Amino acid sequence: MSKKYVLDTNVLLHDPQALLKFEDNDVIIPITVIEEIDTFKKDLNEIGRNARHVSRMLDELRSQGSLTAGVPLVSGGTLKVVLFTDDHARKLPPELRVERSDNRILAVAVSLNHNSDSKVIFVTKDTNLRIKANALGLVAQDYQNDKVSIEELYSGTLDLTLPSVEVDRFYGQGYLELPDQSFFPNQCMTLIDTANPSHTALARYDQQSGRCLPLVKLPKEGIWGITSRNREQHFALDLLLDTNIQLVTLVGKAGTGKTLLAIAAGLQKAADDGSYSRLLVSRPVFPMGRDLGFLPGDVEEKLAPWMQPIFDNVELLLGSVEERGKRKRGYRELVDMGIMEIEPLTYIRGRSIPNQYMIVDEAQNLTPHEIKTIITRAGQGTKIVLTGDPYQIDNPYVDASSNGLAYVVEKFKDQPIAGHVTLTHGERSGLAELAANVL
Repeated sequence: MSKKYVLDTNVLLHDPQALLKFEDNDVIIPITVIEEIDTFKKDLNEIGRNARHVSRMLDELRSQGSLTAGVPLVSGGTLKVVLFTDDHARKLPPELRVERSDNRILAVAVSLNHNSDSKVIFVTKDTNLRIKANALGLVAQDYQNDKVSIEELYSGTLDLTLPSVEVDRFYGQGYLELPDQSFFPNQCMTLIDTANPSHTALARYDQQSGRCLPLVKLPKEGIWGITSRNREQHFALDLLLDTNIQLVTLVGKAGTGKTLLAIAAGLQKAADDGSYSRLLVSRPVFPMGRDLGFLPGDVEEKLAPWMQPIFDNVELLLGSVEERGKRKRGYRELVDMGIMEIEPLTYIRGRSIPNQYMIVDEAQNLTPHEIKTIITRAGQGTKIVLTGDPYQIDNPYVDASSNGLAYVVEKFKDQPIAGHVTLTHGERSGLAELAANVL
């Protein structure tokens, strides 16, 4: 028997395509949801765009028949808009004031649950509303379509125990065939000798050949003065420097070197190797804690506080270049030369970004839909690097399981043009590592 899913407003504002994500079941939209969506349609942000998208979808469905009677969906189910009536209101206890939009939506769900033979499920991303729904006897769920299990998030690395002869063969011939094994494309591996666990080798799995291949050999002076301090950082640099891998995701707590490694590799490939026309670094604009309000100045001056972490990493790299005896290039000179550009994600919609090394920092603050918008901007020859920590989220509309960074890690783990590494060892300082683990 088909189910009836009653959707809250925040579900549609989070994912406009949610209407089509419930297979051959019935999707119910209370009229109050449409009224709430109408209040967001003029917003010039992602929520406003999603509101307008939902309105267009409903208008297209309206042309196929009466929304109150129900219209078929391409997913196989039906969509129905339910009007709020006094009969719905009487299904709620006196404590819940029906004047509130949330309570009106709840009233529709409760009424359907009383009068329908089908199982009624109320879907909302509002925790308190799920609690109220449960108290009223409803089955309430979060919107799960874009959620991943953060505890089971793909790490991108693997320890593989092999006989001594196999590890020696890898060093001798420069590869090791693993045709009968099942690994993810570009999975980073530590080959461990069974007889001597200290005898190891670092490799990356190539799906096309079915072989483990050695990692890129880093120069002694490092990449813009940065050398890997642990195997995970070496794995990350291997992925970041490979032009055949078009999407790299780096996940890790504060101080593991995600952003620094990405910028160093980007400068190497754009400024030194010429593999890309320039390095483009961006990040979403979300304050930590209480917002300070509007900032004075032009666009560049307004963005300076948000982009300061990027400036700090670039200055550190430039200092390393100077220590190697080369002429130091200032951040401004890199920008004036067209080698690097730093900008917010606000204006990325509608753009096409060809032949660039693009880094999106703090990507855990983006929704899956926003991540899709960014990746679909990539033109021919562009490499995109997403970095972030799913446990440090400033966006109130996503969490560790529903953020865009974790979502894209899981969705792209089977793709040969993508690679991922989870970094766990903090290298910023002893104090920063202790704070990340203890506080």
